[in-house]
Amino acid sequence: MRFNYDKAKSERLRKKRGVGFEEVRELFYGPYYLDQILDEPEQWVAIGWVGAQLYSVVYEERTDENGLYYHLVTLWKATKAERLKYEEHS
Repeated sequence: MRFNYDKAKSERLRKKRGVGFEEVRELFYGPYYLDQILDEPEQWVAIGWVGAQLYSVVYEERTDENGLYYHLVTLWKATKAERLKYEEHS
């Protein structure tokens, strides 16, 4: 699994939310809830665990000469509603 993201934005998110894109990649290697949130551009939200905290991450599936990769857009600690979705579907 390959990831792409803005490194400067990752640093800003780390200071504001406690994790950056580097850490949140962990979410994709365990069980997570997935939902499409936008059609154009096609964006998805994945809700899953990063360490001991449940997070939501928005990403886009993109391709290049090496194939598919996930472009990480933003992240936050999961809301109560997102936690319930995760618990219902995981």
